[in-house]
Amino acid sequence: MRWIAVGVGSAMLAGGILAGAQAKPDTKPAGVVTVSLPRPLLPESFAGWEQKDTPKPISDATQADATNAAALKEYGFQNGFEAQYRKAGETLTLRVLRFSDLTGAYGAYSFYRGNGWPKEEIGNGAASDHNRVLFWQGSALIDANFSHIGPMTGSEMRELATHLPTAQGTRALAPPVLSDLPQKSLDSQTTHYAVGPAGYTGSGGVLPPDLVGFDRGAEAVTANYSLSSNPAVLTLIDYPTPQMAQAQESRIRDYLKAGSNAQPAFPKPLQDSDQASLEVRRSGPVVAIVSGDAIPDESHKLLASVHYESEYVVIPQPTESEVSKTSKLLMGIAELVVVGCFAALLLGFFLGGGRALYRIARGKPASSVYEAEFISLDLRE
Repeated sequence: MRWIAVGVGSAMLAGGILAGAQAKPDTKPAGVVTVSLPRPLLPESFAGWEQKDTPKPISDATQADATNAAALKEYGFQNGFEAQYRKAGETLTLRVLRFSDLTGAYGAYSFYRGNGWPKEEIGNGAASDHNRVLFWQGSALIDANFSHIGPMTGSEMRELATHLPTAQGTRALAPPVLSDLPQKSLDSQTTHYAVGPAGYTGSGGVLPPDLVGFDRGAEAVTANYSLSSNPAVLTLIDYPTPQMAQAQESRIRDYLKAGSNAQPAFPKPLQDSDQASLEVRRSGPVVAIVSGDAIPDESHKLLASVHYESEYVVIPQPTESEVSKTSKLLMGIAELVVVGCFAALLLGFFLGGGRALYRIARGKPASSVYEAEFISLDLRE
């Protein structure tokens, strides 16, 4: 039993040493305030491109885009950088905008990406327009403008994406409302996500922003569908609760029924739609509106295919999260303790058994527990 206790104690001590090795002591002197400055996300070189000058920091949404500063703030803009690159006489201007999470980066990407831009396989999602490549990686949006597009441009941008950090934990959650979009006949390069009136209006929203209810925490996504009769536009508005969605559904339905008498007047997307095809429907906390020129029967089928599912959309993370690392550490400590206990039992069995065999070989009992030991004095002269 003494050997078992020693083995278990040794295993627990080793586990404590491993856990302590992972913790870094706080060496910051008392009273000292540390100011974190944004780290430049753009590498000095990649795929043969070399930075011309030090990246220019962008600390305000107005510096990033004065025209659409309000939309950037809605998406959670934090900071950014802009840098010039050169390679074999060609030039490249890179602008990276950093947001609070992946949702903001995706929203800004969908805001700037025009409908019909060819899809590219870069980062978490990309599109191109002549000499411009737009993609998002984690919580960052990258806007690349080339002096000339070449056959290796895509691979160069993919190499750049490997230098950018990926979103972790809850920051890696994409907007849940995206999973409610029906996939059949969807034009994926026309999806636009908005969390405020500026982003919604700027990306071609079909309803008046005040009617959406962004002040109540609503999130909206619009997408085009290529139906057999004519194109249709589907708008999904996600509210915090089904009760709020029910109230807004009633307001939106009354607004669409008012037609030319609606106040405020129909925005252009609704004016250009077939009034007979306008329809609204609620599924849980999601309100769906169909517009466009599709025949009423197809519009109704598209709307009926919207079904709310209580799920989260997660972008795959190529690297381990902190939670995963911590769980692996704890599992390693537990395995070490179990192995130590097992080793202690084996050691006690072999050592104790060997001692018992040795005593039996000398003609003594296997155990010395009941042996009486005497101290004898030799008093003979």
